[in-house]
Amino acid sequence: MLREHNLKVTPQRLGILSILEDTGHISIEELFTFIRKDFSSISIATLYKNINFMLEVNILKEVKIPNSKSKYEISKDEHSHMVCRKCQKLEDITLCLDGVIEHASEKSGYSFDENALVLSGVCPQCQLA
Repeated sequence: MLREHNLKVTPQRLGILSILEDTGHISIEELFTFIRKDFSSISIATLYKNINFMLEVNILKEVKIPNSKSKYEISKDEHSHMVCRKCQKLEDITLCLDGVIEHASEKSGYSFDENALVLSGVCPQCQLA
């Protein structure tokens, strides 16, 4: 994946991708905690630099969650997200937003080329608690 995007393959970058593969969605702080287990000398600045490189070439995506810190994920097919207000669990959901985007374009005159939908609610497990 790194080579496909003309990025140097480094142990730290492979470690970041491995952690993201295992966790799905993760904040910088959580990622820093995990990555330091294998790379104790890595700095937060180096982590941010690597994340930014991977964001620029679309290996990673930033998930901006209202009233919370951003999370990062490996880029994949277009999808939306659901976040639980109680336990903060973040999950993917595939929705067809074509009609919504078309309607928004008609109402606003905008030409949309990207969307990022995050639905907030209470997950099934927290509803039972």
